[in-house]
Amino acid sequence: MQLRRPLVTMAAYAGGALFAVSLLGFAAYSLRFGLRGVGTDLSDETYIYTPGGPFVNIAIFSHMILGGVAMVLAPVQLSSRIRMRLPRLHRVTGRVIVGASIAVALGGLAYIALRGTIAGPLMDLGFALYGGLMLGCAVQVLRLARAGDFERHSAWALRLFVLVLGSLIYRLHYVVWFILTGGAWSADDLTGPFDKVQYFAFYIPYLIALEVWIRRRRTARPA
Repeated sequence: MQLRRPLVTMAAYAGGALFAVSLLGFAAYSLRFGLRGVGTDLSDETYIYTPGGPFVNIAIFSHMILGGVAMVLAPVQLSSRIRMRLPRLHRVTGRVIVGASIAVALGGLAYIALRGTIAGPLMDLGFALYGGLMLGCAVQVLRLARAGDFERHSAWALRLFVLVLGSLIYRLHYVVWFILTGGAWSADDLTGPFDKVQYFAFYIPYLIALEVWIRRRRTARPA
């Protein structure tokens, strides 16, 4: 037991560090690629660029830029130390995350409505639901903070945190899947069986797990 605890602690720190590196790396990629897409013709590099479609391109590449911003700032909001010692920073950062999340959701939904995803209606549905949930969570976070209902505000902030990380989780699923299977049941146009599961699997299971945890925490509190 004495040996196992340090090993578990080391594994937890290593996992946290790896996740932090992945988060920062993906956020930097999103910011850099989004900024390029706003001012450069990327039609030779990516299918998401729409030649002659400035509004569609602004929608999707601002979605990437602001998603990167929200992803970097979101973990800061989970720090109770920052919340207690630097409440003003907590509020300002929270407003930036909420504003960015609303813009990210609207940008993604606009892109789906105007052009659609690469894989068609089912992927449209999965990603539109994701955007709608992000928009709803962001509005709830802001509304409950203004109402002073901080317990429910915190619960909705955690839901928003999961959704903000969704883009990273989506890609990490593919990394793990390709390592384990070499890409079985996945197609270049994202229409394979694994891809279809992915339309929903990068956010719904995590929201369900979070909801179970929130409800158990509430019932475990003394009356």
